[in-house]
Amino acid sequence: MSEVKQQETKNAVEMIDVWKSYGTQQVLKGVNLPIAENKTTVIVGGSGQGKSQIIKHILGLIRPESGQVIVYGQDISRASRKEMKDIRRNFGVLFQSVALFDSMTIYDNVAMPLRERTKKSEKEIRDIVEEKLEMMDVKGTNDKYPPQLSGGMQKRVGLARALVLDPKIIFFDEPTTGLDVKKSNEIYRVFFKTQQLLNYTAVIVSHDVPKIFKLADYVALLNDGQVQGCLTPEEFQLSDNPVIKEFVETTMGPLYSSEMEV
Repeated sequence: MSEVKQQETKNAVEMIDVWKSYGTQQVLKGVNLPIAENKTTVIVGGSGQGKSQIIKHILGLIRPESGQVIVYGQDISRASRKEMKDIRRNFGVLFQSVALFDSMTIYDNVAMPLRERTKKSEKEIRDIVEEKLEMMDVKGTNDKYPPQLSGGMQKRVGLARALVLDPKIIFFDEPTTGLDVKKSNEIYRVFFKTQQLLNYTAVIVSHDVPKIFKLADYVALLNDGQVQGCLTPEEFQLSDNPVIKEFVETTMGPLYSSEMEV
């Protein structure tokens, strides 16, 4: 039985009984997942469980076989192409691979969404790009190219690009992949600072447990195609749900829950 519990709060996104299969492989088996507005929800689970599939469904890149994906009150699984284009204006994405264009300068990488999706002047674009780069602590990199930057700096630039249109929801797919512990911690501090400053809704898919819990308002465990918990980090770590308990013991050690209870 899945366990979904949240305090009374408005949801930016809600997945309701979402099913998805590929051939004979059933990936999502009735996923129910609320994403609280202006909060950080972290999706955890073993490799191959379908965590990235959840993000793709919310982005409208995949449509469920059955169930609903509600974004700000609208069921996007039934949205037209035009409606979906309007809904996506609310989204920003930081990809696992960052997906910066090596042949473009840092400035042009970050400016690209503004040039493609707005009618702002180059002066307006420059002001916005420089503001976002400064916010990410990568000011002065305008004329550099992605291969000239460290992995951590590339992640910061990727986040600047994700934020450049001031989206309401930011998706992070394994954001610290390829980074060492020090750089991962730096990126987490940047995430925390920008979320607090800009108050966007954050959805993070991560394997980096338990460190990622420090960023989370809610933690959702995807196991065997179902969400087994969408709880605060404290509730999650002390849950009686046997699937969650096993995950906590496997990722944090058997003594962790007893230490939390002291």
